[in-house]
Amino acid sequence: MNPANKPIIGVTCGDLNGIGTELIIKVFSDSRILELCTPVIFASNKVLNFYRKALPEFNFNWQNIKDLSRLNAKQMNIYNCWEEDVNITPGQLTDVGGKYAVRSLQAAVHSLKQNQIDGLVTAPIHKKNVQSAEFNYTGHTPFLKSFFGVNDVVMLLFANEFRVALVTEHVPVNEVTANISKEIILRKLNILNESLKKDFGIDKPKIAVLGLNPHAGDEGLIGKEEETIIKPAIKEAKQNNMLVTGPFSADSFFAKQYHGRFDAVLAMYHDQGLVPFKTLTSGEGVNYTAGLPVIRTSPDHGTAFDIAGKGKADESSFRTAVFECLNIINRRYEYEESHKNPLKKITSAILANQEDERIEEN
Repeated sequence: MNPANKPIIGVTCGDLNGIGTELIIKVFSDSRILELCTPVIFASNKVLNFYRKALPEFNFNWQNIKDLSRLNAKQMNIYNCWEEDVNITPGQLTDVGGKYAVRSLQAAVHSLKQNQIDGLVTAPIHKKNVQSAEFNYTGHTPFLKSFFGVNDVVMLLFANEFRVALVTEHVPVNEVTANISKEIILRKLNILNESLKKDFGIDKPKIAVLGLNPHAGDEGLIGKEEETIIKPAIKEAKQNNMLVTGPFSADSFFAKQYHGRFDAVLAMYHDQGLVPFKTLTSGEGVNYTAGLPVIRTSPDHGTAFDIAGKGKADESSFRTAVFECLNIINRRYEYEESHKNPLKKITSAILANQEDERIEEN
């Protein structure tokens, strides 16, 4: 979409008993956000009313819609995905909370696929209570991969210039090695490299790859995967003109602040990448699904049942997820336009260089 028009941002409510709806109310009660986008919440009036009563200090109003062609660009829009009363029990893991989280998500992704919305921000779901015959996925990422029919995606968490991507996602530790191969790593690197260009505006991304074993295998003394799988993948990525370096020993990589030298880090498994990321970013991170034809962001935390319904949820990550969804929409549009008209990209680069020179002279 042309960012000259206000983007339409869809928002799912997540688990009904988690902090998702509270985050939505806190973030979108700031009316200034309506100057940047037209938000559509996929939920129900009754859920929004339930949580709004517990947050009287926030001025949160909306318009009900049943047709996405009748959005009010000057107000919050609630697309009612269900009309029936549901039992909301904040802080409890229930089948109801999962069932309606899935209903919200399914309505939103159908709208996204039909280009009725320009981007999607998802509130947290719980992996256990969403399981059913129609939703047999370990989270948003594999569901979106299946729904949009792509061969692979990459789970990418970022905060400002700090980006960590994963080869394996929600996989038991004892199954990680079985889910790593040269082909899989190379595929993840290709997706990550393209996303850094298209979605983050980085012309020549520099990517670091972590090893799997302690000390990156110590030349094969502590595991062979670095020698037989990871290094060959890196070598082939370089042959494909990617700026990829590694494998690095994960224990010292972040401690020595090496991540600041790269545009992204590819970790082999979930905690290897996300423990240091979440420790260093202090709750400001955003989860992005790279490799999709559409744009989806989310906060980097879960349902937080322990504080649900108490008004204590920190909306920082959710707010950042909304703003980053808008940023990626704009950057992807600029990327696609520049590739339709290469002269436009060259002209922009020349103008940027001239501006840099002017600043240096002054």
